[in-house]
Amino acid sequence: MSTGEEPAPKKAAEPSGVDLARVALRAAKEQARARGDAAQQKKQARRGGLRSGARADGRDPMALGAAINRLLNERGWETPAAVGGVMGRWPQIVGENLAKHCVPERYDEDERVLVVQCDSTAWATQLRHLTPTLVARLNEDLGHGTVRMIKVLNPGGPPRRYGPLRAPGSTGPGDTYG
Repeated sequence: MSTGEEPAPKKAAEPSGVDLARVALRAAKEQARARGDAAQQKKQARRGGLRSGARADGRDPMALGAAINRLLNERGWETPAAVGGVMGRWPQIVGENLAKHCVPERYDEDERVLVVQCDSTAWATQLRHLTPTLVARLNEDLGHGTVRMIKVLNPGGPPRRYGPLRAPGSTGPGDTYG
């Protein structure tokens, strides 16, 4: 019985009740799995984090250098540590001859001032002339603006004592004048 007409193409079958039930079940399982994973993560966080496993996490051992760098970053100690490194490399930065006579004493992080003690006034004057160059060199090494200025201290002399005898608690010859 061929009428010469070709059969109409079959339409995609509409999902039947069983197929709809399978799709709904699959979606419900995925949602439950997601909720379970979230609950499991919360529970592990309350117990102190993930347990050791085959994958790397933040509790794994790390190299000493990496641990120190992490500590410096977490505590905000990068600048003081860098300045401490400069104090250790002072002879390479200023030169051997100047380093013999001028020693960095301390660094004030708030004011960004490096304090340097010299053993004679002549070397203190020499260092004061070199201060702009040294500030530029230090900031190049440490990062822009780390050292704003270098304060040069003259050598300290022995305490001044007037006369062979002193009264207890006296501040010297000026304590009787007003």
